Amino acid sequence: MICCKKTPLRITHKLFTVPGLILCLLLTIHSKSQAQKAAVPVSMYEQASEVSGKIIQYGQDISAINDFYWPYVLDPNNEEQFKDQVLSSPEQRKRLIEVNNDYLKQLAQVDFDAMSVYGKVDYILLKKKINLALIDLHKEEDQYNSIKQYMPFANDIYLLEAQRRRGVTMDGQTVAAKLNDILKELKIDTASFNKVPSLDMPLARKAREAVIGLKSRLKNFYDFYNNYDPQFTWWVPAPYKILDSTLTLYSKQIIKKGKLHTTQKPDSSGIKGVPIGREALISQMDAEMIPYTPEELIKLANKEFAWCNKEMLKASNEMGYGNDWKKALEKVKNSYVPAGQQPATIVQLSNDALDFIKARDLITIPPLAEETWGMIMMTPQRQLVNPFFTGGREISVSYPTGSMEEGDKLMSMRGNNPYFSRGTVQHELLPGHNLQYFINSRYKSYRQDFATPFAGEGWAVYWELLLYDQGFAKTPEQRIGMLFWRMHRCARIIFSLNYHLGNWTPQQCIDFLVDSVGHERANAIGEVRRSFKGDYSPLYQVAYLTGALQLMSLKHELVDGGKMTYKQFHDAVVKEGLIPVELVRATLEGTPLNKDYSTNWKFYDFNK
Repeated sequence: MICCKKTPLRITHKLFTVPGLILCLLLTIHSKSQAQKAAVPVSMYEQASEVSGKIIQYGQDISAINDFYWPYVLDPNNEEQFKDQVLSSPEQRKRLIEVNNDYLKQLAQVDFDAMSVYGKVDYILLKKKINLALIDLHKEEDQYNSIKQYMPFANDIYLLEAQRRRGVTMDGQTVAAKLNDILKELKIDTASFNKVPSLDMPLARKAREAVIGLKSRLKNFYDFYNNYDPQFTWWVPAPYKILDSTLTLYSKQIIKKGKLHTTQKPDSSGIKGVPIGREALISQMDAEMIPYTPEELIKLANKEFAWCNKEMLKASNEMGYGNDWKKALEKVKNSYVPAGQQPATIVQLSNDALDFIKARDLITIPPLAEETWGMIMMTPQRQLVNPFFTGGREISVSYPTGSMEEGDKLMSMRGNNPYFSRGTVQHELLPGHNLQYFINSRYKSYRQDFATPFAGEGWAVYWELLLYDQGFAKTPEQRIGMLFWRMHRCARIIFSLNYHLGNWTPQQCIDFLVDSVGHERANAIGEVRRSFKGDYSPLYQVAYLTGALQLMSLKHELVDGGKMTYKQFHDAVVKEGLIPVELVRATLEGTPLNKDYSTNWKFYDFNK
């Protein structure tokens, strides 16, 4: 609304007409609506945006489709029924593709330019998620089309399950005959499959997944009618049990035919993986909004690693070991606390970090978050793959148990000494993963499905870098402890990308961690096994330092540039959720965005 100098009101006869009054009234209403629109407080966008409702609806619609088509399974412990998230049926996959395409059409109708930056960011996130979902669905469809020849009986089971979903009355004798027909077909397929020399391992895994899904769907059908329909209960149990056990045997036979076709060079590590290659790496980096090539990220990591080496030598010299930093590292490793005392050490280290952060007013730490973080001890089985702490709602403490071999006990204690842990406790707790969990469940929780490790792990490592720069490591031993982890983050980029480019074997990755970073060998083996066994994205290990450097660059622009205080910056970043850092930057800086926005932020200065 434009403010004018007050003057005496004079009403002329010409203006004082019905059309004139209507015009004045409309102008007044329009002015008020524009003022109200402009007056929307920024705090409103801490919880929502113009697109948040559509994001929630999309998530619920996808869940509705999956919940309808996934089979129920019975928990034998409490007899509660829950959904078994098995491989999508063809009908389920078709509906998911249709729903995703429908939402793309809805987004095309949105007035993008009229929205706030928060709405624009949510629009970009939702569109990106839908497009990636469609890519995955079509890939799954192609894989299913490649394996359905081994399961010609599948449609009969899908049809039985479809009738169950609407409680169709079944004739028990007819069902028993149908199950016997399926069993005959399955036996023929089993004999035919025996002649198949081998199957590409990803397809073999997908085929096994499909058969296990069919087994679950058949059980869902059976449990619905058995004992509730007398005729069904008379005829069906015997053929069902034979068919169920035969499906189990067939799924095992399929996976035995799987052959891992990999470009991985043979080595002695015993770790098997599949390097995905340069093209796939670039595609995944684009999806994560990282506008660099794998070679550029390796160059970045080597540059950061060289800086760490210089700092490590300084600390080693201060400790009296000259340039033999590995001897200094040995002293640090041998500072471990006795078994049973690690939990108390963690509490003390957490308190040290929080005192340091609060004294510098770096971020808001909600009292309830500080009160309610939890702690559990990591099982020996998990420590084989995860030799260090993990965090989130609670910190999972990696330290030896009585059942471990003597050598493994010592390596676990040395690898989790107090100086090493000084950098990782706050990474897992406050202000790292635990604060993310606390804040992200209270602000923009609808963004949880957009989470990326470049923001999740990047934020936690960012605090390692920032606290080091702020002087949190006061002694050379403390600096070595924090530098060890910084070198580890660099090494993750170097060995992960070199492996997936086909340059290194798993054994070379292990040796690199031992020789260049100073890892205990058992811990290095666990780290490499976790990286390549298939549960993690090929870029997951790359995300730690890369995401942290993105946040350091953004901090340089906004905090070092005098536009925000540390506290304002950190409070704002964490409330945006675990979305790509480039979009956090767009939110805080007002970067121009468009409907088809693609990654372009070159956050790293190679010339420094």
